Amino acid sequence: MAYGLARRELRPRVPLRHGEGDKYRLTSIEGLAALSLDALSSVAYGPEAIVLVLIAAGTGALTATLPVTLVIAALLAVLVVSYGQVIAVHPDGGGAYAVAKKDLGPAVSLLAAASLVVDYVLTVTVSLAAGAASLASAFPSLGPHLLAICLIGLALLTAVNLRGVAESARVLMLPTALFVVSILGIVVLGLLRGHPAAVVGTAHPVHATEGLGVLLLLKAFSSGCSALTGVEAIANGVPSFRDPRVRRAQRTELMLGALLGLMLIGMALLIRRDEVAPRGGVTVLAQLTAGAYGTGWPYYATNLIVTLALALAANTSFGGLPVLMSLLARDHRLPHFFGLRAERPVYRWGVVALALLATVLLIAVDADTHRMIPLFAIGVFIGFSVSQIGLVRHWAGARPTGWLRRAALNGIGAVLTVVAGIVLLATKFLEGAWVVVVIIPLLMLLFSRIQRYYTEVGRELGLGEIPPPLSVAGSLVIVPVGEVSRLTRHGLQAALSLGHEVVAVAVHADPAKVRTLRASWDRWDPGVRLDVIDSPRRSLVEPLVEYVRRAAEGGRQIAVLIPEVEPLHRRYQLLQNQRGLLLATVLRARTDVVVCVVPYRLGL
Repeated sequence: MAYGLARRELRPRVPLRHGEGDKYRLTSIEGLAALSLDALSSVAYGPEAIVLVLIAAGTGALTATLPVTLVIAALLAVLVVSYGQVIAVHPDGGGAYAVAKKDLGPAVSLLAAASLVVDYVLTVTVSLAAGAASLASAFPSLGPHLLAICLIGLALLTAVNLRGVAESARVLMLPTALFVVSILGIVVLGLLRGHPAAVVGTAHPVHATEGLGVLLLLKAFSSGCSALTGVEAIANGVPSFRDPRVRRAQRTELMLGALLGLMLIGMALLIRRDEVAPRGGVTVLAQLTAGAYGTGWPYYATNLIVTLALALAANTSFGGLPVLMSLLARDHRLPHFFGLRAERPVYRWGVVALALLATVLLIAVDADTHRMIPLFAIGVFIGFSVSQIGLVRHWAGARPTGWLRRAALNGIGAVLTVVAGIVLLATKFLEGAWVVVVIIPLLMLLFSRIQRYYTEVGRELGLGEIPPPLSVAGSLVIVPVGEVSRLTRHGLQAALSLGHEVVAVAVHADPAKVRTLRASWDRWDPGVRLDVIDSPRRSLVEPLVEYVRRAAEGGRQIAVLIPEVEPLHRRYQLLQNQRGLLLATVLRARTDVVVCVVPYRLGL
């Protein structure tokens, strides 16, 4: 026992601060809630996107919904396995960006980063706008206030995420569970019934405008791939998981793939069997809900749950984008403050930046979902393609056991995602996808310019180089004073510990006050020279700055030490004069001297 105690004494542990440790990180279930709701909730619009394309060939073409969905499910399986590999190879997060930076070079990594930023911002806006629209469908009086609803929801999500991603995960666990149970209930009950329990919405006449050909199937495939948005979020947010974080993140990715695939295929079976076509006033998911549950209270409860899930799906971006921005900051491609974390493991600057960008976009499009949908999946498919191609390059270079099988899997995924992205861009270009084609290069340019700036700064600072030997010279510490007081003594005491020579400098316009100050100084006799500057214009800052400039001539090392009163309570801060702060600001802007502010703490 004594030996055990000795070992514990030899291994002292630093106590964790609030927000550190596994308590504030994600388990697999919490990760599914915090980072997967975007992908899971996409079943609300993914199957409908397929139906809206296929109906152009008539109701008979709806039988192709299941084959198209099976191809999408196969692509989902490839992506899930692929992102499991990304998690293992890049446990610090970053997803497509980390893969591109390591295996495809700086230019492609900038493309991946820009596409991910666009994807995350659009995930927030589309999810909130779709949730608000669903809510307005149940309560029509809210129709004129969609933008306000979106902004309120965005503010709430921002506040929750500023407290920490684990807390936001706990908030999302119940809505996520209710949503998954509701959708699986629709699939199971719908398949058990021989025919729909009820039909909702108004019928529209269907006129075939084109044949069911390869191009139409490709359009349906690319539109349905909107159901895959959010699959990459877990790989981007690996640092948010508890240890062993790689294993937990991979397990979460597999759970996401299984649930999403099951829901998509189940809904496609129902659409094919019941020939579910678009109807006025309702969504395809609402029709499937009525077919499974009828039009009683479960129908309305499910619609409200779907609305809540769509609104909260925006949380995926709050879990992923701040981590990505911190990686970009670490690589000198964004301002370094994006890499700072609060006491809780939260990149708060990234959370705030995401909230501001989403606010601007929501206001710009007036919270109209249909104006954002064409922009939504372009960034996603760029990220998918970069990840797949990058992993092919990784396996070809590393060549571990079984690398050919892994490279073939990622190569198939790359072909599928590239084809889907090209078709989506071509078919949606004039509907708004051109905006993404403009924004992504601009973001790449911004990242590269920031990186160039930091590179030049590093060159000027001589980072990584051995600097020349130090030169020792006499230094001068200047202490601005107003009158003899404890504050003056506090400043001079600190100055005497810093430099070889100390001088106190006072600025006065009244000769009587100058005589009083000199008399008090002589009686005190602190052993420090006092220089008094005459200022007929009653200016304090300019005469001091000019005095400091003259003292610094010849290259002498100058420090200006400014004693500043600091009240105990913040409410008294405005009652203090701010001349010290103003002087420090001007000196930093106009001179190269060292500026120090020494607080004198009051008891009130």
